[in-house]
Amino acid sequence: MSYSMSQQVKSGKILSPSTPWTERIVPGIHVPDEQTTLKATFTEPTIECPECHALVTRTAMSFNAYVCPQCDEHLKMKARDRLNWFFDQVQTEMGQEFTAKDPLKFVDSKAYPERMSEAQKKTGETEALIVMQGLLKGVPMIATAFEFDFMGGSMGTVVGDRFVQAAERAIETHQPLICFAASGGARMQEGMLSLMQMARTSAAIQRLKEAGLPYVVVLTHPVYGGVTASLAMLGDVHLAEPKAMIGFAGKRVIEQTVREKLDEPFQRAEYLLDHGVIDQIVHRHALRDTVYRIITKLMNLP
Repeated sequence: MSYSMSQQVKSGKILSPSTPWTERIVPGIHVPDEQTTLKATFTEPTIECPECHALVTRTAMSFNAYVCPQCDEHLKMKARDRLNWFFDQVQTEMGQEFTAKDPLKFVDSKAYPERMSEAQKKTGETEALIVMQGLLKGVPMIATAFEFDFMGGSMGTVVGDRFVQAAERAIETHQPLICFAASGGARMQEGMLSLMQMARTSAAIQRLKEAGLPYVVVLTHPVYGGVTASLAMLGDVHLAEPKAMIGFAGKRVIEQTVREKLDEPFQRAEYLLDHGVIDQIVHRHALRDTVYRIITKLMNLP
């Protein structure tokens, strides 16, 4: 083992390479003073848990299905990541041929096409609903998932088109339909056309029921507005992730209307379970097995 020239100079004498090891200087250990703060460093991007503020690498969080390994908090999960995680094998993606128009020429602080363009760049998706067909433990099924980062997962005409197409494909192929709901409601930029999707999706779900096919809804955080008032509350079975906020009107709007303070866990999944609104709260790690058991029982599969 050899030491640098600077270490030898600091020791007061110059050592040659032939100096016996017993005469070599042992380097000291630098002890930081009391004011020095030691911080952990990561070699890749990290995600901070909003509950316990633990820093977890993005890779570790992805492998754990975006559940905090420290406190078990369920973090937001992108729609595409969720469907790829849910299926053992994705066979096809549906609905990409549908694109949004601007029938009302709606402008608030920005024009509707500009908002759409920003949302597409932010999320990498073309719309707020993603539809995939695949296999879960060998059982073929169709699943839809809302991308909340795409304009709050709002339901416009394209979301309605994709959901109806998913329901029709489920009827054609005699497969169950799963919906992972996460939305702020109807998209105001499309006005009445957006509200019409509540009736369209409800009619599609009714056709599923008439065909004897299961429709299972998984309520994630958050689900509000017209989505709650239609496709999110018409399932044969309603599951929810822990602490998910679920309702029609927001908590603040209700408080202003009734002039009362609504404490936790109002509108949380746990509160709705106690009041019979949903059927079960399922940890994300157990979700795939739970949906599989429900589907096999409802469809009388081995």
